Amino acid sequence: MFEILQQHRTQGGTLTYGRHHSAATGGPMKLSVFVPPGEGPHPVLYWLSGLTCTEDNFTTKAGAYAAAARHGVIIVAPDTSPRGEGVADDPAYDLGQGAGFYVDATQPPWAPHFRMETYVTEDLIAAVEGAFPAAVGRRGIFGHSMGGHGALTLALRYPDLYRSVSAFAPIVSPTRCDWGRKAFAAYLGGDEAAWAEHDASRLVEAGAAKGRFDDILIDQGGADSFLEGQLKPELFAAACAAAGQKLTLRMQDGYDHSYFFIASFVAEHVAWHAERLRG
Repeated sequence: MFEILQQHRTQGGTLTYGRHHSAATGGPMKLSVFVPPGEGPHPVLYWLSGLTCTEDNFTTKAGAYAAAARHGVIIVAPDTSPRGEGVADDPAYDLGQGAGFYVDATQPPWAPHFRMETYVTEDLIAAVEGAFPAAVGRRGIFGHSMGGHGALTLALRYPDLYRSVSAFAPIVSPTRCDWGRKAFAAYLGGDEAAWAEHDASRLVEAGAAKGRFDDILIDQGGADSFLEGQLKPELFAAACAAAGQKLTLRMQDGYDHSYFFIASFVAEHVAWHAERLRG
């Protein structure tokens, strides 16, 4: 059952904040859903946010809904992790609540609730397609930072679910950066072979992208303070080049890691996805 918490009229469409029960996470999950004007059914673009974010950051800061209304696309922004009483957490910003990393945890104390991969690819889709005028099967996915990692890896792991994928400043190889190694060790344990299944660059190297997508779009700010230490887009670019996967990697001079960067180019991403989700 989908529970409506708030609704707002914007850009000719309707923005809904809602909540539903997820079997994957074992509790309630929040999300926002923008539905453009018109009867639909509409293609759906799923946004995955980064560390510390909720369902609200993209919704209020990205400025994406004018483009979504223009192109007739639903945009869904879920929370980044399970939350609430009895859900494990950590004092650090890059682990626990707000830092689900879009994987299914196998290790205590995370395993009972931190199953974000199953949530995004199953429960979230079912909730959206059951409550909104969604065109079944016409889905795209994009995200930022940790959510860019999630968008890339889930698109590569579930190509039958998504027709298009793009990202802003994604963590393209979490097995080779501190953010990813910390989270994967906690959620997935010490077997680094298991980590590679959730690393976009490793997945492309292993052939997961072959023939899947006509293009992958990434925007990366040149003044991003995390560029060299955490994001490393050159690793994904090299993997795509070796695998024959087309990649459009746009280095945006002077832009940082913030939502000011996302808001500057999000309309182009929405249009890029809409072109691939038509028909």
